[in-house]
This record gives sequence, structure tokens and C-alpha cells, in this order.
Amino acid sequence: MHGLSRWRVSSGRKEEDTRAGQESLTVGSWRPTISEVHGLAPHGQAVRSIFVFCSVKESMRVLFVGDIVGSPGRQIVRDRLADLVAQRQIDLVIANGENSASGFGITPRLAEELLNMGIAVISGGNHSWDRKEVLEFLPHEPRLLRPANFPEGNPGGGLYVGAAKNGVKFAVLNLQGRVFMTPIDDPFRKADSELARIPEDVDFVLVDMHAETTSEKLAMGWYLDGRVTAVVGTHTHVATADEHVFPEGTAYITDVGMTGPHGGVIGMDRNGIIAKFLNGLPARFEVATGDVQMNCVLIETDDDGPRNAAGRIRARAIERIRLHID
Repeated sequence: MHGLSRWRVSSGRKEEDTRAGQESLTVGSWRPTISEVHGLAPHGQAVRSIFVFCSVKESMRVLFVGDIVGSPGRQIVRDRLADLVAQRQIDLVIANGENSASGFGITPRLAEELLNMGIAVISGGNHSWDRKEVLEFLPHEPRLLRPANFPEGNPGGGLYVGAAKNGVKFAVLNLQGRVFMTPIDDPFRKADSELARIPEDVDFVLVDMHAETTSEKLAMGWYLDGRVTAVVGTHTHVATADEHVFPEGTAYITDVGMTGPHGGVIGMDRNGIIAKFLNGLPARFEVATGDVQMNCVLIETDDDGPRNAAGRIRARAIERIRLHID
């Protein structure tokens, strides 16, 4: 079975959610269920359902793809992303790619592969440094980020400013938490200094908060409410169900989840993980197989509404999307 867990079809300014109990969260209101589109067809085959976009899009749509794990994660992105972008009229795609090389790190070749799939910016995390060959590549590819709050002098950067295909200027900031993780520089104060560097004419700002604990991510969401358009959490590989828009217009989710095989334990073969829990001995982890999913969030902006306190576009809605291959 190939399909989206949820779809909405555009009709004027009203957006529909198609599964009861799984509505997108917006500021102050729920959106009514109207109809359903049954899903994406397998790559290269006809789409099973017919749908029509009835009006000109009135908001910017940004897709964030959760942590891409190994070749299964890259394959589902290759097979599904282009269709999803076309059908949902997405203007900008961002993804976390720090696990794309056999579950640990990313290589220059794989970074270029993901960028060529239509991903505009690749964020990272604690595994950004796992592949030695990427260290010399990072300074030469600004679209491949690593957390900005690693100590000064490390290769690469954690902030990228560019323009989406609709012409809107955007910025992506990559941060890493410190609770139960490497005690690097303070991500909150780093957020302050990096946001101050973003030009005033940048309309959309997204922060990837790569962290272990819900509390640290949620605190960052509140800290940046009204200063950025979206704060999305990564790292745990388990999607959370707390997507919402904060009072000052910042879209938030604690963890987007994983793009890769869910037939194991957070992307790794379950037998090796279970053995390590049983005997406590070092083990070599391999990427899992089966139940390959692509977990994302779609952020819609409120282009016609007032800007936030920092002069950026506010978010109007955030929606979880899950594509899967059985």
C-alpha cells in the first residue's frame, strides 16, 4: 500500500483535513473535513484519485522531511518527494540528513544526491561529523548545515539564507540541544546571535532543533515564538503528535519523526539492538528493513496577516504527513 496518512485539498482560503481526529492545528480554530484524496501512486504509475486545486494558492508551503536514515530513507524520498511537491504545491523543501549514510553521518556524494532530489537545505545534528570525508566538503556547500552551536572553528555553518522557488527569501537555522547530549555551546544564546545575522528582508525562518528531550525542544519553541516562522524538532526518530501554532505565530512540533525503515528500532536492525540490551556488549548496528516511511510536516504561512515581532511571516497551520511503503 502506498499512501498519505492525511491530505487536504485547497479551495479558496479553506483547507480541509481528511481524517477524523487528525486535524492540522491552526491558531484558534480547527478546519472542517470535506473530502479525501486517497494517496500517491507508486512512482511512474497513474494516480488512483482525481483532485483539482480550485484556486490560486494564498500561502507559502514549506515541507520539512524528518531524519533520513540509510538507503531506504533516501529511496522513499527519491520515489515520493516530487509527486508530493507537485500535488501539494510546495514551495520549499528542507530535510534532516545526518543519518543518510548507512544510518550514521552523510557523505558529499549523498548530500549532492539529496540536493538533486529537490531538497533545498539539509540540516544535521550529532552525527554530522561521523564521515571524515564530509569535513572538507562542509565549508564548500553552504546548503549542508551542521548545528550552529558547535564550538567556533569547526567546519561548515549552521545558518543558510536563500530564496524559495516562489521567490520568497528564507533562512534555516540548525541547533543542537545539550540535555543528554554533548555539552556544546548554549543553543538558546546561539539562536539569539544567529537570528540577529539574518537580513531584514528574509520573510520565512525555520529552526531545526536537534535534541533529545521534549522539554528542551518545547522550551526553544516558546523562546522563539514570534521570532521565527517554525521550530521543528529532530533526533529521536519518533514522530510526536503535538504539532501546533504558538500564540505569536510560530509553528511547532517536538519531533518530525524518521524517514526510513520502521521495521527495526529507530532505524536500526532490531536484533542487534535487542542483543545489546540483553548482554550489554558492543555491537555493530545495521540499517533496518521493512515498513519504510517518510515522515514530514507541511507548514503553511499566513502571508496576508500581520508579521511577527521580528518582521517575519507567521505560520497559519502545521500538518503531519506520513507516506509509507508496505
